[in-house]
Amino acid sequence: MNEESAQRGIEVVEDFIRTFNAQDHERHAETLNYPHIRLANGKFTTIENAEAFIEGCRRGESRLREEGWHHTVAASLDVVHSGSDKVHIALRNDRCRADGTVYHSFDTFWIATLVDGHWGIQFRSSFLHAS
Repeated sequence: MNEESAQRGIEVVEDFIRTFNAQDHERHAETLNYPHIRLANGKFTTIENAEAFIEGCRRGESRLREEGWHHTVAASLDVVHSGSDKVHIALRNDRCRADGTVYHSFDTFWIATLVDGHWGIQFRSSFLHAS
């Protein structure tokens, strides 16, 4: 286990969640490396660049608000593997209402990578819906 890389992976996850909760789309996009790949609901999505990611965030913001979302919390975060340029992270995320009540929890697996000196999340695979 590369402890320094593991810490950088944890930091980028924390930045991702903080900027997501703030709905600061531009800074949120900076927490990723591109192309960014996501696997959710049985579908792979490739996001080529920050501009495309920001556009998607703007579209998704109203959907989150409609479902009662106020913020997301990483209920658990475990570094599974870490090397000099890649970290595998298992998370359980909780979507919360303004009063802190959890209304949806899901497991997700993220890969943080070091690309051109920048740590960012490059892959996310989520179980968004209960089976």
